[in-house]
Amino acid sequence: MAPSAELLDIAVEASRTAGERLRAAFRTRPAVETKRDFHDPVTEHDLAAEETIRAVIAKRAPDSAIVGEEGGGAAGDGVTWFVDPIDGTANFAAGVAFWCVSIGVAVGGELVAGVVYDPVRDDLFAASQEGAWCNGAPLRSRGATRDREAMLLTSYPTPRDFDEHGDEALRRYGRLLTSFSALRRPGSAALKLAHVAAGWSDACFGRGASPWDVAAGAVLVRQAGGLYLGDPFRVGPYLAVVDGFDLGSSALHELDPRTSS
Repeated sequence: MAPSAELLDIAVEASRTAGERLRAAFRTRPAVETKRDFHDPVTEHDLAAEETIRAVIAKRAPDSAIVGEEGGGAAGDGVTWFVDPIDGTANFAAGVAFWCVSIGVAVGGELVAGVVYDPVRDDLFAASQEGAWCNGAPLRSRGATRDREAMLLTSYPTPRDFDEHGDEALRRYGRLLTSFSALRRPGSAALKLAHVAAGWSDACFGRGASPWDVAAGAVLVRQAGGLYLGDPFRVGPYLAVVDGFDLGSSALHELDPRTSS
């Protein structure tokens, strides 16, 4: 079994290799197809980037299992890679500079390493069992301690949230909007989590996230000292806050994955 540092090195190589192509393709307005519905876009670059990542992993860790957003796959008993070649495809396709490559690594059902790479800014967020870093500098997930001083990043409510909860989704969103100092909806769960790990934002929340969306970000937040809540191996809600944030008195409390439906 490879140590987490070696797995992290593979994830870094794979993310940077894919990121070079994606950076060159950004703001070329690529053709867009859809998957589940018109809110779920995919481009040729998503597919090509995942192929690139899979090739790097196959060369350096050939006995691994890979679970990718585009290519699918199933987790194994040993090393499993959770790959999102472009997290934030809608942003990428439209030319909005908030998207990333996300690669999380689990061994025996435990997340041990992760990389979130922002090719536009050339920011590489990396975490292993030894710590978390951005461009080699240690990450410390610290910031505001309460809503009225905090920046919240969220994609809630999504169209699916409206379908499931109707006006209740609007009520919850209204409470978040009025409770936090600022609320932004930038997209890309992985990059939002990386920003919380860095202390650049104070909290992020989402529902219906897939393992490839959050696996790497979960490692980053936890290793940077923040709090990540949710099961990164299953589709569902997630919540992350910086160290010391008072979640008990926050408007996020009713959306806590440990207690909410």
